Amino acid sequence: MAGDGHRRRSGAANPFAGGGLDRATHLRADSRWISDRLSDPSSRVVPVWRSRSLVCQRAREIGAEADGMSYDPVLLPPETAASVSESPKDWIFLGLDSGPDAGRALFAADVFGERAEGNPPSGGPLDGAGEFLDLRGVGAMLGQREGSLLAYARALLTWSRGHRFCGACGSPTWPGQGGHVRRCSSEGCGTENFPRTDPAIIVLVTDGDRCLLGRKDIWPEGVYSTLAGFVEPGESLSEAVVREVREESGIEVGAVRYRSSQPWPFPASLMLGFRAERTGGELSVARQELADARWFERTDFARRRETGLRLPGRVSISRRLIEDWLAG
Repeated sequence: MAGDGHRRRSGAANPFAGGGLDRATHLRADSRWISDRLSDPSSRVVPVWRSRSLVCQRAREIGAEADGMSYDPVLLPPETAASVSESPKDWIFLGLDSGPDAGRALFAADVFGERAEGNPPSGGPLDGAGEFLDLRGVGAMLGQREGSLLAYARALLTWSRGHRFCGACGSPTWPGQGGHVRRCSSEGCGTENFPRTDPAIIVLVTDGDRCLLGRKDIWPEGVYSTLAGFVEPGESLSEAVVREVREESGIEVGAVRYRSSQPWPFPASLMLGFRAERTGGELSVARQELADARWFERTDFARRRETGLRLPGRVSISRRLIEDWLAG
């Protein structure tokens, strides 16, 4: 299957991918090493509150996109993180930093627990450090390495938070392997749970000089995006593409070609991007899936201000699929 990995044709990775973190899987089972790093002042912790990441704003270089705005993640020393989070034994080891501080250990931690309903508690060590924001809103305004790190931390914490009790017997689970496994505490059960990723296809369907886009009614006015859906048990990726397009639009497709992929931690998906050609069928929108779907000519994208057509945000692989087609 032809493709370019997780990279776009320009060579830049999709948002949340290509971070280059050394996951150091060989160290996860070394409990003594993990324990030492939990108290090592040089280690850093990625804080997450109610699935939001702590970031601080900085000025973007002149000529850059996203209205001149960009963000940096705020990483906490272990002592600070311990004062606002659950027990360090519940932190998840992410790996070893590959940036300017290469080699230092990085962890992820939920902070403030369930104590704050609307906003994180004030008057603590994080006051003035930054804001807890949704990655979907700021992902395109983070650097490649930083966005990948925050997405990784969010995904693992979401998984761990949802598996604190055994699905087989209901007993509490305990973290192991640096937080990458949760084991049932019952001696008669011992079930192990590992992080899971849900594969989903996302596809730009073309027919000559036009492409098929759809929209959901909860999206902002004018936004249209590529078709997408989860891969079902027992089907290949190309079969999932054919099925999803048929179900949502009535269009039959062939020539399914892989383009690139993107981690999508909302909550735990891997988006697998494809291009496909229409081979038959007439457009018939499945209203239980989409509010609308239509064919767009290349000229429609050049006249977006007149037509009100809006593309999906730059954080999504959908935007990359559309822009690659327009540039082709």
